[in-house]
Amino acid sequence: MPVDANGKPLWSFIHGNWALDNSHPDGVCCGVNNELIVLREEGCYADYTFPAAPDPCQTSTINKIYYAKDDPHKPKSHDTGVRVKVGGKAWGDLMIIQGPIGFMFKNRKFGLLPRIENADVRTSIPPTPDRIDAWVETGIHVEGRPEWIFIKVHTHGTQERDINTLLGEPMDKAFSYLEEKYNDGVNWQLHYVSARETYNIIKAAEAGLSGNPNQYRDYLIPRPTFVPQSGA
Repeated sequence: MPVDANGKPLWSFIHGNWALDNSHPDGVCCGVNNELIVLREEGCYADYTFPAAPDPCQTSTINKIYYAKDDPHKPKSHDTGVRVKVGGKAWGDLMIIQGPIGFMFKNRKFGLLPRIENADVRTSIPPTPDRIDAWVETGIHVEGRPEWIFIKVHTHGTQERDINTLLGEPMDKAFSYLEEKYNDGVNWQLHYVSARETYNIIKAAEAGLSGNPNQYRDYLIPRPTFVPQSGA
């Protein structure tokens, strides 16, 4: 785990039940109205929970990278915030890094209503080329740096019914499609990044840096350190 100059652990967060900052309308799955403050104080630098739709914890802010400020007396303080932008600065308590959300027009319920595209990958909704194109077209970016597109997808990786999709042919085809269409070196350059590296590249964009984002993987949060343990 990376640490700051004082040795304090630095980490990112996903709320397992989407109810970040007590955001479920029934008050379940969290119960902490000051969660953004708690996360910041404990070394969390960014939240990657969303999107959550059709879950009621979904925020009204969508397809954005933004800062949220906690109101410790109210839930769901991250529903809105200040967008991260080139030349801007940190604000509030926590950066919220969202994945793409929209509609799957080629996948309709009862053949009529388009299903929600919430960047979830599993056997029932595999990562098909049309979904990948939609993620790219959503264009989540730091304001003022639209050429750096961030795509964050998610899954529930412990579900046995999804293992063959996540570790098998559907995901392998998805990676092949990404590398064939979005890594031509002319119009597109593809980068696979960790949560830490994503945050670093976002902060580099905010600082006004440009060029190849690959050079900013370690811009702010250092790489995890390994301290070998002496034998008994």
